[in-house]
Amino acid sequence: MPTLPSNPAPHRPAVPNPTRPADVDPHRRREMAESFGADAALYDRARPSYPAALIDALVAAAPGRDFLDVGCGTGILSRQLQAAGCQVLGVDVDERMAAYARSTGVDAEVSPFETWDPAGRTFDALVAGMTWHWIDPAVGAAKAANALRPGGTFAVFWYVLQPPPALGAAFAEVQRDVLPDNPAPASPLGAYEQFLDRTADNLTDAFTDVSRATFPWSRTYTRDEWLDQLRTSGIAKPLATASKLDTLLTRTGTAIDAAGGTFTLDSVAVSLTATRT
Repeated sequence: MPTLPSNPAPHRPAVPNPTRPADVDPHRRREMAESFGADAALYDRARPSYPAALIDALVAAAPGRDFLDVGCGTGILSRQLQAAGCQVLGVDVDERMAAYARSTGVDAEVSPFETWDPAGRTFDALVAGMTWHWIDPAVGAAKAANALRPGGTFAVFWYVLQPPPALGAAFAEVQRDVLPDNPAPASPLGAYEQFLDRTADNLTDAFTDVSRATFPWSRTYTRDEWLDQLRTSGIAKPLATASKLDTLLTRTGTAIDAAGGTFTLDSVAVSLTATRT
């Protein structure tokens, strides 16, 4: 059975940053985790899709085409898998997100994954794009083992938003000023690698062939496109509650204008996969 390209990475210590859910148990931040459906259409429009090479690798690695998309949101990943010939069932905690996904042709059920009832169904692959940090890692691993057929693929992944160095420094300066107690991490990639570490640490002996891979991706953003994706980020709601979101957006927009109004991200998606024994 084909496997995703392996790229083992050493364990890295956590980079403290309370504005990101990597530093505490993210699944306990229920208000943040369930805030994304406030504007599902904006979320679907603003969030990037996943690299084609990642989608191809997922399909090639799975023993069949029956996929479970955990935290399917508005169906961005599900639709990419459908286009690759897969049958996809989505599960999401937010009815607003699931309703949007259903409106685009994705079969989506509403439930926290930890308490979701598979009703005897099993799958060739379980995937989670930008969502596994919202799942209790230990409960989620056990649930995933029960949902997968023998030989099935477990795959969780995140895309990393890495602006050009000068612009990234400008964004970090804005965040330091607006959130002086919560500076941006020195390495966005390092912050997401914490999620991979946490996931790997919680996999049980029901899984084997644990591996990591990276997938380069690139996208050009306009000022408005970048600000829209900021509005869909996990920290948008707490910032809005603290009356700081508008300031962050305004100053970030000014930094992009100073850089010419558009910029290109040359980033990566990071993944961790395992095989159900």
